[in-house]
Amino acid sequence: MGCFNSKPNDTGAIRRRPGSIGEVAVFVPGLRVPESSDELPLQPLGDGLPRRLTERLAALRNRIIVMAAHEALYMTKPTWRITITQHGGSKSADLLQALEDYLPTLLGLVKDGSELEDKVQFAWMNQEDDAEDTSMPSAWYEVLSVLHLMALLRLSQANSLLVPKTSIEGYHAKVSEENKRASVEIFLKAAGYLECAIQHVLPKISPEKRWKGLPVDLAEGILKAICMQALGQAIDVQLGLAIDSPKATLAVRRRLACEMVKCWQQAHESISDLPLLDGWAEKHRLFVTWKHIEAKAAAYYYHGLILDEGNSEKSHRTAVAALQSAEELLKESKAACEAFHAASPKPAAVGIDEEKIHKESSCKVRINKDLYNKDNIIIHDHADSAPPLPDFAVALKPDEYRLPPPLTDTN
Repeated sequence: MGCFNSKPNDTGAIRRRPGSIGEVAVFVPGLRVPESSDELPLQPLGDGLPRRLTERLAALRNRIIVMAAHEALYMTKPTWRITITQHGGSKSADLLQALEDYLPTLLGLVKDGSELEDKVQFAWMNQEDDAEDTSMPSAWYEVLSVLHLMALLRLSQANSLLVPKTSIEGYHAKVSEENKRASVEIFLKAAGYLECAIQHVLPKISPEKRWKGLPVDLAEGILKAICMQALGQAIDVQLGLAIDSPKATLAVRRRLACEMVKCWQQAHESISDLPLLDGWAEKHRLFVTWKHIEAKAAAYYYHGLILDEGNSEKSHRTAVAALQSAEELLKESKAACEAFHAASPKPAAVGIDEEKIHKESSCKVRINKDLYNKDNIIIHDHADSAPPLPDFAVALKPDEYRLPPPLTDTN
């Protein structure tokens, strides 16, 4: 993929590889950045691209190129990131605003009846595709790339809120409830950008360009996977808040865990068939696999606790099956987590308390050990014996994002 004027893979300074980028709570699968285009001079192009529109487009895009390169370097250097954060944070908010300011002018190329949609070649550096960069003569490709970048910047912002800050003495401070709630709103904004991209921008790109020209970074499966990741991680934060709240019932926690399973299941299905190679693309797949298994472990744990509150022998048997499934899934989750961060980054805990799940599940199983004799049930494989999880609709929805009205040469 990414074969419209793409370069071979000769990694540059900004094009990241899995390495020491520090502790993460939110995985950001590669920050694509725009590259300079020889076809954005400060004069009209041959087929009648208006001068004023060209000048504004070039000025706005050049500003974004500088800011995005800075942000990409900021995300790759943990020590630099800590230093900058202590002095006011990254410039992601400024870059987001610059991208918002750029969109109306860019959309001027694709307004109804416009013949300018394919008059400019737009180039972007990839992260998950084998090709280092992809250049396409398509304004809709540029819009899609902008929305993708906006979504990943939001994920990076959420990560900054959720990773515990280290004090001068080396202690991790607890993430505040305010930061957790703020991160949920940011996740929904990220999902909103991607939903807009999938529903309103991808269909504008011709099938030939979509299948032969788009890099894997912008494949529909990747966009859907990141969208569902954003929702899944938002629910993960909500579950963490529910765990900390004495007012949240087991039923509330189970529902959140089951909703999280549904999100990560969709993310896993969206990404599983894509040709992801080694590096950040494979790390993205490992992250989705890990979080999917982890979510199922939490769901079976809370489901088992609720079943164990029943009075019948059948209820207790089913509870044991669910809790043992949680323990088995927890083992799989730890293995998937190790595979994910084997080459760094180190994941930070967000909502699920794995130690608590293991401890309480083991305790409940021991209490009901009479259910394990030969006249009752013997559990061998959690996939075969686990009771079905309740089917809850996902309550959280992406924040609706609408493309701004186009800015034309006349307005």
